[in-house]
Amino acid sequence: MDYILGVDGGNTKTDYYIFDNLGNIVAMHRDGTCSHEGLADSFEGSYRVMKAVFDDFLPKYNLKPEDFKACCFGLAGVDIPYQEQKLREVIERMGFKNFVVVNDSTLGVKAGTTKGYGACSINGTGTAASGIDMNGEVLQVGGIGEITGDEGGGRFIARKVVRKAFDEMMRFGPKTSLTPIVLNHLGVTDKLLFMQAISEKYYKRGFNYHVLTLACFDEANKGDKVAISILEEMGDCLARNVSSVIVNKKYDEHPEIVLAGSVYVKGSCPVLVESFKKACNKYTQKECRFNVLQVPPATGAIIWAKELYDNKFPTFEERQMIIKNVSDALEIADKKDK
Repeated sequence: MDYILGVDGGNTKTDYYIFDNLGNIVAMHRDGTCSHEGLADSFEGSYRVMKAVFDDFLPKYNLKPEDFKACCFGLAGVDIPYQEQKLREVIERMGFKNFVVVNDSTLGVKAGTTKGYGACSINGTGTAASGIDMNGEVLQVGGIGEITGDEGGGRFIARKVVRKAFDEMMRFGPKTSLTPIVLNHLGVTDKLLFMQAISEKYYKRGFNYHVLTLACFDEANKGDKVAISILEEMGDCLARNVSSVIVNKKYDEHPEIVLAGSVYVKGSCPVLVESFKKACNKYTQKECRFNVLQVPPATGAIIWAKELYDNKFPTFEERQMIIKNVSDALEIADKKDK
């Protein structure tokens, strides 16, 4: 029996999966972030953290890094070639041989498309867009901040909601039902103290921005024009990045676009997704096909590792088997975390 490895390393937690070459799960381990961007010692920190996990985890199954026939490391912070090369060096130092190291946003492509290529728009806490084209070439657009148009995610919505409320109260902006929600959430009773509240509460670490994110969707559903405009603006911004992925690489006339992340999955107002889809078709000049990712992105890490092992994209039945195995493992891990 041969073994493959899938790693889904985000900015808060990392999931490690051992599967056999037939698609059966052998073991799963969850630990903290391994992202060089979230660790004080950067790439050396990624090596330190992952090596400690593998030194403890693998011997339980009589395995060593060199025993794995194929591996996929989907990691946060793989945004430019330099970062990819540094992380490849980290993984090679640990003893792994046959592997790919990619930005974790591309895992959605493997998990959510029918042929293993397409594009993915991440819309969760933050945002990024990436894709794998028909030749297997990877391109990422955005993911390093507002300078590259990363105007999406829950934090973006919350920031815009506060800004629109401030505009109404202090900058002659249009009236919006979001304003009393913001004032209440920040504890503002005197508009002349609005700036102070923003400085002391909104920018404070641990601020609960989810309340404002959800409020934007709720008020948009009620017809508030300002809330609707925020979602339309975000849909357009997200579409520009993911559409750039498509027009700058080789795709057919019906490219698959995967929508992944909590804002897409949990957002209660259709305005965002409708705006996003319309803009994608406009910018790409293609009839895109869309799929909101309902399976764990981590699924893509194992699907990619199996594709690397078999030298072909897994069948539908194989993918469904992997999806179920990963979903079951994550459900158990989530219960333990709680």
